[in-house]
Amino acid sequence: MPHAFPRYCHMGDRALLVELGDQIGLEVNRRVRGLFVTLKDLSPDGIVEIIPGYCSLLLIIDPLGTTLTRLRETLGSILETLDHSRIPEPGSMEVPVVYGGEYGPDLKWVADYHGITPEEVVRLHTAHTYQVYMIGFMPGFPYMGELPKELITPRRETPRTSVPRGSVALAQAQTGIYPSQSPGGWQIIGRTPLTLFDPENRPPSLLEMGDRVRFFAITEEEMIRWQNRKP
Repeated sequence: MPHAFPRYCHMGDRALLVELGDQIGLEVNRRVRGLFVTLKDLSPDGIVEIIPGYCSLLLIIDPLGTTLTRLRETLGSILETLDHSRIPEPGSMEVPVVYGGEYGPDLKWVADYHGITPEEVVRLHTAHTYQVYMIGFMPGFPYMGELPKELITPRRETPRTSVPRGSVALAQAQTGIYPSQSPGGWQIIGRTPLTLFDPENRPPSLLEMGDRVRFFAITEEEMIRWQNRKP
């Protein structure tokens, strides 16, 4: 739930953790995004990096430009006057997915775990709009929630050593997309042809914190056509 007042934690002498709540949720994440957007817009002296999380922001400073004490005073003034109604609306995106088969090797396992059919898993996954709570784990990886209760699923007991780029997955109450090939322990139910992270783009991440995402099913043939599209 949201904290009545922010909690500060010094992370060494060059970073300050600002905690705005202690549980994952839309309201707390909205406050995190509001402060993140405002700090990026105001660019207070001395802040060199802002790293948002589910319920907090980590602010890294240049000690020659400010101090952690001065930063806390600045944050107090910003939070007192922060008007969330003036924060820009987040973006929205529809994400195509080929479900099951070689693209979603865990789809049947997820269906069996919940006692439903693979088609019902796809229906449930595509019927909801998800919010990007944060980007983490690797560049461009969106943590999105919340899954409908019928799809809350444990991670794999044994993580895979290699998960293909674009894999759409479930873990606990969240869904996510692997932006590049990597190890991973989430349940893979499909794959998208979209590029989630490209360092040549500005911004490099296709999705950002606060964005709203909806998935829709496509065929393997449509996947191939999508991949062959020119940039």
